[in-house]
Amino acid sequence: MAINQDNVRLVFGLKLKQLRLDKGMSLSELSQKSGLSISYINEIEKGKKYPKSDKILALASAIEVDYDTLVSLKLSKRLEPISDLLSSNILTELPLELFGIDPANLLEILSDAPTKISAFVGTLIEIARNYNMSIEKFYFSALRTYQEMHDNYFEDIELEAERFLADHNVAAASLLDEQQLETILKDQYAYTIEPINERSNPEFATVRSLTITNAAGTRLLINAHLSSVQRAFIYGREIGYLYLNLKNRLHTTALVEAESFEQLLNNFKASYFGSAIIIKRSLLVPAIADFFAQKTWQPEKLIQLIHDFNTTPESFCYRLSNILPRYFGINQIFFSRFNNFVGQNLFHMTKEMHISRKHYPHTVRDEHYCRRWVALTILNDLGDIIQAKQPPRILCKAQKSTYIDTQDQYLVVSFAQPMSPTPNLNVSVSMGIYLDEQTREKLAFLDDPSLAAREVNQTCERCSLFDCRERIAAPVILQKRHKNEELRKALKRMIN
Repeated sequence: MAINQDNVRLVFGLKLKQLRLDKGMSLSELSQKSGLSISYINEIEKGKKYPKSDKILALASAIEVDYDTLVSLKLSKRLEPISDLLSSNILTELPLELFGIDPANLLEILSDAPTKISAFVGTLIEIARNYNMSIEKFYFSALRTYQEMHDNYFEDIELEAERFLADHNVAAASLLDEQQLETILKDQYAYTIEPINERSNPEFATVRSLTITNAAGTRLLINAHLSSVQRAFIYGREIGYLYLNLKNRLHTTALVEAESFEQLLNNFKASYFGSAIIIKRSLLVPAIADFFAQKTWQPEKLIQLIHDFNTTPESFCYRLSNILPRYFGINQIFFSRFNNFVGQNLFHMTKEMHISRKHYPHTVRDEHYCRRWVALTILNDLGDIIQAKQPPRILCKAQKSTYIDTQDQYLVVSFAQPMSPTPNLNVSVSMGIYLDEQTREKLAFLDDPSLAAREVNQTCERCSLFDCRERIAAPVILQKRHKNEELRKALKRMIN
């Protein structure tokens, strides 16, 4: 079994404790038979110490097993889930400190009740397998949780971005554009920037960028189909890697290359930095305050802000998720991104983040998202425009969505546009704001009659709205839930 050396002590301790309990021996009895102190054996079982060979022999003799059995890294079937966990990269690569967890304390928890913890870990592993959760998806989930813990706002990166802008004499009212960012990469960091040759490397046709560093220098290859705005973000993120001195990095925009959590975390930090130097908080905050003060809903003003900041709807929404909690006290929000091919009634959630403990869209398996969501209807609208041979453009719609089961209400603002460079692929990005009493007071345009309002749910399979015209699947999960509830009531009547 491949296992990190730091965890060998824990495996030995788990095995010793398991064998001792299987023999029905107390710590005191093992101490008497082995000649080792109770405190020392306790330290071994907790994975804090690894005994020398003579002490291993004494322990093996006391519990009546041979030396090789005791030092083997193979755990019993009951502890296999813990063995799988320790054999993986999770405990060694995931920086537990970011989540306020002391690795030593975690190992102590594992050693205190190994069988119970093993059952719990086994349950998590089984769930992950059923949902096809790879280690990469686990890292993505951990990264989202890290962002949500901090309300997706990181003051240290904001300050580094502002220091960079000051270093490059960017005026308070000015914004960096693609040409300026490209010049910085070339002149200050000696980058060579060139297009990806799709004929020579067709496998990179859908990759947005590729960074190659060797003895000859650093080459940044850019997809020729990208817009100026998309290139500017890539340049900003590349500068983020350099300015923040992030060594362990991704080299393409294809995140499947991620080999560790650190790479994903560094990619997030570099991307955050790139957004912060392009969409300056000193300009964004007053612009959003002005928009919130409007008495009417004016989506064209949001689209104009996207153009003014030389960014994309996704980067704009994501940047909003940084500043809304910190500067407006709006911290019950979610962000989502959906992909849809023109003419198809299939929608795939490709990104989500929720700084919220209320109802919000979530990734589901083998279920159909509510077709009443503005995030999906706006994609249909864009598809109609493209099929009618009209010039594609950024669309913006908003909706006050009330979830049927909870009556929680969100203001959901969605943008949709074609997703370059993939043909016929459209993307919508949405920002959802939970409408509690305090938030309602901050959004002056909420009572505008032009602002659509609809009842929604999470998926068709869970929805009780039987007369819904948009329904495309039976409420099978809801029906099963009702059937089980009726069964419980019947059992209760019989028992009583």
